[in-house]
Amino acid sequence: MIDSIDHLIIAVENLENAESNYQKIFGFPPVWQGEHEKLGTRNSIFNFSNTYIELLSASGRGAGADFVSKVLSTQGEGLCGIALGTRNIEKIKTELWQKGFVDASPSKGEGVNQKENKVRHWKNLYLPVELMRGLFAFVIEHVEGELPIKDVGASGVSKLDHVVINTTDADKFIEVYRDFFQIRLALDTVIEHWGHRMLFFRLNKTTLEVVEKSDTGNNDDRLWGLAWEVKNLDAACERLILEGVEVSNIKNGLKKDTRVVTIKSHNHNVPTMLIQHS
Repeated sequence: MIDSIDHLIIAVENLENAESNYQKIFGFPPVWQGEHEKLGTRNSIFNFSNTYIELLSASGRGAGADFVSKVLSTQGEGLCGIALGTRNIEKIKTELWQKGFVDASPSKGEGVNQKENKVRHWKNLYLPVELMRGLFAFVIEHVEGELPIKDVGASGVSKLDHVVINTTDADKFIEVYRDFFQIRLALDTVIEHWGHRMLFFRLNKTTLEVVEKSDTGNNDDRLWGLAWEVKNLDAACERLILEGVEVSNIKNGLKKDTRVVTIKSHNHNVPTMLIQHS
């Protein structure tokens, strides 16, 4: 039913500043700089082989601007939403109706690229907050228009390796993502030295890494951080340092045959890691 992590949304105060910072982190410029006039928002999109990142800011009046303003006032800049990709949004609507969510209906979306005057169209279906346990999420089916993919070389970010979500109830998370959305649960384990139960869901060469915690302050699920894959971690760190981005020392990752580095600046409150698979 769900085919991909279509994209992730980062709410930002100043779109131009955030765009410049993420261009340094990713190693390439955005492929789309657009506007949603009816929603009152502007965006910059960085596209990868398996997903894309949308930097989103308020630019006028509308439901989108209200959403961004609320996020910034309550939690500050950072990850604020996830879009799950599908090829059959009507089926998901039917499944939601059968679960009693009769207000769930798709709506049409349009984005205009301000630089090239190109237009993209899609269908959205906003997912009930009760189902998603407080996480802002929607299902998207693309109808018209595509995003180009940049050649990032050895030092640029090529794909999303995993996104981390914190939950207070791993069993309920499984009920939604495995049982309802039919996303493959690849692993359910307890990491002994952390003392946390972890779930690993796999789709479109991406991992949803879910960490069960009891100290989040509420019962909501929360997007936490992102890990990005690079072909050459040494070259990536050299490039980032030249760009003025602060990074940690390179170390071996928890997964066998991986090396990782943490990005400590320019990330707009999104915990960010780069990873190289040997």
